[in-house]
Amino acid sequence: MLRYLLRRLLLSVPLLFGVSILTFIVVALVPGDPAVRILGAGHTAAEYQAADARLGLTEPLLVQYWHWLDGVLHGSLGTSLFTIQSVSSTIAQRLPVTVWLIVGATLVSLVAGVALGIASAVWRGPLGRGIDAASWVTFAVPNFWLGLILIEFIAVKAHLLPTSGFVPLGQSSSLWLRSLILPVLTLAAVGVTGVAKQTRDAMDEVRSREFVTALRMAGLPAWTILLRHALRNAAIPIVTTVGLFMIAMLGGTILVEQVFALPGMGSLVVQAATDRDLPVIEGVVLYFTLIVIVLNLLVDLSYAWLNPKVRVAS
Repeated sequence: MLRYLLRRLLLSVPLLFGVSILTFIVVALVPGDPAVRILGAGHTAAEYQAADARLGLTEPLLVQYWHWLDGVLHGSLGTSLFTIQSVSSTIAQRLPVTVWLIVGATLVSLVAGVALGIASAVWRGPLGRGIDAASWVTFAVPNFWLGLILIEFIAVKAHLLPTSGFVPLGQSSSLWLRSLILPVLTLAAVGVTGVAKQTRDAMDEVRSREFVTALRMAGLPAWTILLRHALRNAAIPIVTTVGLFMIAMLGGTILVEQVFALPGMGSLVVQAATDRDLPVIEGVVLYFTLIVIVLNLLVDLSYAWLNPKVRVAS
């Protein structure tokens, strides 16, 4: 397993390089001048050019990338062009919000999705059709629209939860939880129905196997067969679905954080893209890529834990 993990980590290095290079190229192609955003309107072209030179933006793109890469290899992600604050400290302030959002949405998707999927596999009929309909609806409805609906009915009209903002866990655990409920539900909506549908299909397939019939004939209780044997054998496709939704949720945080005014990585990258703040964009993209790599590794490790044959093959 250690050899397998090291191999996966080494294969991730070219991915990090490729994503960082592509980000540099894309940002360079976007029209606009950061100097105009920094100085404001009403300055001469020479003043804008001088500001670009101070920021190092007049150098060739390859030279700019090399300076950034050299800083990363020495443990620095550079400095924001606008706030003059280090990118590392800026991300460190924003990262916990996004992490809490993804972790909460993943837990809701996993627990609620698996529970609904098992119930749908055992009690077919209206429940199964309801899950199918809900999955189509949640896939079709944009999460920002769902967030606005939840804000209107739960926060504005019912006054049950705050409309926006984030309270750190160290400040107040109850307010922290209340500030996360609506964003987490918004982000997890697609995951719950998707995981439920995958769980139901996987459980149907496993329950039709011969070993389940043998366990029934041996007199084991139905719930023991369902939860201890069938669910474990159905877990790999469920874990795969959860992993895919976690990666999708990472992108979904950008819109959700905007809707609920959360100071996370998603809102940070939106502001940085508006300002063409290249060091911040590169830093956030690098962190997002690392998170995706870690999530994929966790999914692979869960495969090895659920199926010993995977450990032997690796």
